[in-house]
Amino acid sequence: MFKSAIVALAGLGLSAAVSAQTLTEGEDYTRLETPVTTQAADDQIEVTEVFWFGCPHCYRLQPAVTEWYSTLPDDVVVVQQPATMGGAWNVHAGAFYAAQALGIEDELHADFFDALHEQGRELTDTDTLAAFFSNYGVSQDAARKALDSFGVKAQVNKAHARLRNMRLKGVPALVVDGRYVVTPQSAGSLANMPKVAEALIQRTRKEQGGGSDSDDA
Repeated sequence: MFKSAIVALAGLGLSAAVSAQTLTEGEDYTRLETPVTTQAADDQIEVTEVFWFGCPHCYRLQPAVTEWYSTLPDDVVVVQQPATMGGAWNVHAGAFYAAQALGIEDELHADFFDALHEQGRELTDTDTLAAFFSNYGVSQDAARKALDSFGVKAQVNKAHARLRNMRLKGVPALVVDGRYVVTPQSAGSLANMPKVAEALIQRTRKEQGGGSDSDDA
């Protein structure tokens, strides 16, 4: 059963200073035996955030990752990927990709989380989603077409195939360079996840020949 991870923000874990040298594979992160394909260029590093809008721990992680994303250099590409495990998971994944197709994802993302977790809304049917989307300058008809489109369904299917290849047992998760998986359990807390991912970015950058820090890979 795919479950949302239950780890306290304050929790256990690494200190504020985390380096590639201090990380231990199998403890602080796991390595995929078969890397997943990334969308990043050869000279870039992809960070994939795997989430479900309905997951309270994904919601609690948002302030930390949002702040972290704003500090990342140009050689790091962030990809947000909704988890797809049937039912509301897939509906919300479709909403994510429909919002992308309509060009309103950046505006809608945090509000969608808030609507579910602060306002107690379900947002699990086309009409309700279309009405929600209409708050962002698109018509309900346009929203319905996007939500029911072949392109959005194909995106959800593609995300599901990629999710299976990641072999995740829960969300949230950060996947660095399609190889390194960071979870709340491995990082010790939700708050530590960006710190571990940052160190793995440093390691990957050195492997690509672009690093200058003193950490051993």
